[in-house]
Amino acid sequence: MAIELLKEFFRDLKTHRMRSALTLIAITWGTMSVVLLLAFGSGFGTAMRNGMVNAWNRVLIVYGGETGKVFEGLPKGRPIGLEERDVQLIKASVPNIVSISPQYRKNAELFFGKTRLTTECEGAGPDFETMRAMYPEAGGRFIDANDIKYRKRSLFLGYEIAGDLFKGENPIGKTVMLDNVPFTVVGIMEKKLQTSMNNGPDSRRAVIPYSTFRSIYGDEHINTMLIRGTSPAAQAQMISDIRRVLGKKYRFDPTDERAVGIFDTMMIDEIIQKVTLGVNIFLGVVGLFTLMIAGVGVANVMYVVVKERTREIGIKMAVGARKSYILSQFVFEALFISLLGGTMGLLLSWGIVAATGLLDTSSGAMQFLGRPILSIWIMLFTVTILTMIGLFAGVFPARKASAVDPVESLRYE
Repeated sequence: MAIELLKEFFRDLKTHRMRSALTLIAITWGTMSVVLLLAFGSGFGTAMRNGMVNAWNRVLIVYGGETGKVFEGLPKGRPIGLEERDVQLIKASVPNIVSISPQYRKNAELFFGKTRLTTECEGAGPDFETMRAMYPEAGGRFIDANDIKYRKRSLFLGYEIAGDLFKGENPIGKTVMLDNVPFTVVGIMEKKLQTSMNNGPDSRRAVIPYSTFRSIYGDEHINTMLIRGTSPAAQAQMISDIRRVLGKKYRFDPTDERAVGIFDTMMIDEIIQKVTLGVNIFLGVVGLFTLMIAGVGVANVMYVVVKERTREIGIKMAVGARKSYILSQFVFEALFISLLGGTMGLLLSWGIVAATGLLDTSSGAMQFLGRPILSIWIMLFTVTILTMIGLFAGVFPARKASAVDPVESLRYE
């Protein structure tokens, strides 16, 4: 029976070429709408998450504040300033810490040749590299343990400010004046997408060893402390432990959140995930409505087909064709049109996604849009919707066809 249904289907396609072509185009277009919107939505979400990770990779940002509660006879409103020694104290006292670094920060002037620039300068440790995804380009390096130990005048630059300073020259090993103090450039940050930042992008920063920063500028207190745990699940307990350890040293209530501020950057990741989910749902609904409109077109075409073939249906039933055969014939045709058009749409979508993947997405608006992702789940979702549309578009016309009275249909012209 399947072979016979296929023969009749292709015979009908051949007879009504224009109608069949327009129906296939509608289904193809609807399929492309769903697939491409979801693929670009997934790519956008991935780009946003990567951009956040490139700014803060599962980091706790700890900074001093002032007490908000009376504690052991001490008044509230006392300032709490964190020190370098607190880094070692927390590292030794709080479990599940993978990376930790103090962070000094101030505006500084860079001078090389005839170029003079003002930028954000940070004093940090080696772990700063992975927590802030400030990875060096080939041939360079980040601040290391020896830089910290010997207070070396090592300088790590963002790629944009390095380009402004050196005008195409290789900066590695060159001497740059930072606030009139000579520093040797040891590395240039490789390009990255950054969707979250603090006082400007990392591409325009200068990073030096925190021990060197302290010796030059004489700061007693660090600006912040960056900490990353073994897993996101461990960070809630780490926050409690950090306040407990610092509360014991500086004599404040461990539950006093104003005394020591702790910002968990995982909150940003959760917000991005919710925004991405909302965008994907919106895009998916828009594409789905487009595909449903195409499905309505298939149903209308099938009703026209039933009307045109009423006499043919009556003859078939008069010579013994069962209602189930007539029903199967029209459901099969609607389903086959939907899946054929859907296959064409999937193939075209795959081609567009593949072509987009060849474009440069490292700069401009494309870096925020990201590369579209055509996942197996998107294709399965689309095929499922196409199957449902094919069934619904075929069932009702098919029921009308199978209910035809053979005697009356023979009178139909």
